[in-house]
Amino acid sequence: MTPAGTRITLRRPDDWHAHFRSGAMLRLVAPHHTRVFGRAIAMPNLTPPVTDVVTAKEYQKEFDAVLSKSTFTPLLTCYLTDTTNADDLARGFEEKIFTAAKLYPAHATTNSAHGVTDIKNIHGVLDRMQNIGMPLLIHGEVTDPSVDIFDREKIFIEKILAPMRRDFPELKIVMEHITTADAVDFIDAQNGAPQIYMGATITAHHLLLNRNDMLVGGIRPHYYCLPIIKRSRHQTALRAAAISGRPWFFLGTDSAPHTRDNKETACGCAGVYTGHAALELYAEVFDSEGALDQLENFASINGANFYGLPVNSDAITLIKQPQIIPAEFIADDGTKLIPFRAGETVAWSIA
Repeated sequence: MTPAGTRITLRRPDDWHAHFRSGAMLRLVAPHHTRVFGRAIAMPNLTPPVTDVVTAKEYQKEFDAVLSKSTFTPLLTCYLTDTTNADDLARGFEEKIFTAAKLYPAHATTNSAHGVTDIKNIHGVLDRMQNIGMPLLIHGEVTDPSVDIFDREKIFIEKILAPMRRDFPELKIVMEHITTADAVDFIDAQNGAPQIYMGATITAHHLLLNRNDMLVGGIRPHYYCLPIIKRSRHQTALRAAAISGRPWFFLGTDSAPHTRDNKETACGCAGVYTGHAALELYAEVFDSEGALDQLENFASINGANFYGLPVNSDAITLIKQPQIIPAEFIADDGTKLIPFRAGETVAWSIA
């Protein structure tokens, strides 16, 4: 590991998977992202979800009000349903209202009840997306209750994603927040040609944790997320992929804020909030692996290249200087948010 006081400078990174919510929560968490990231893919699973151009424009107005003095750019996505209108979706992409479309299998995670019940229902939409070059972002889990929760990503790859790749070989797909060695192997196998059609985001918390961290010695509800944290061998595979330099792996925090009372309850919500110190947490991982030289590729370059966007022109500097994370954040409506590492230390800071 590098000595204390070490400084590294990299092009300003982007977050290719983030949850901002709306209202008071958006006002609370947006500044955490804007201090570090140039852009972020904003998830559409609001209540109600962002399912068309009209609802996307309303969400953009809410961002505009919060970000009036910021150069940060939220990149909006369309929540796919069984009845998504392909013409509306294509218009949103052409007019740069939508950057991508998000596939939630129905009931796979938070606010996914409106999601797709059968991939065949959106084949026409996927074909249109393939033709116009619009990326598809996937929450890659099956929802069959007979499938063990720790196997749902693996089975999704076998039963849904692999056939989808065969049916739509030139559709740009991002498998978000991958959690298994199976996903790493599958995505590696899809790429290698000059044109990359398959990418993946990896979260800081899946790099830092395995299921023992969540379950041994007591249940830690603020580590509960979907896809759920897996065995240490999968954690090892994710870390190897993140530091590899391979251009189809890039930063996506899946930072997912929930109020404290919705996490610490008999049926807690899935989601880990890392937006307050996301880049610093990734730096911990890359430093521990002796791969700080690969952090810029993972955080600042690979994702932009995959989406066909320019890399950010300005820079940000990290210093290996410990910071203590607040025990909680309080929104302007009084609700409380417990961050990852609450009351604990992160080894890196933004200079």
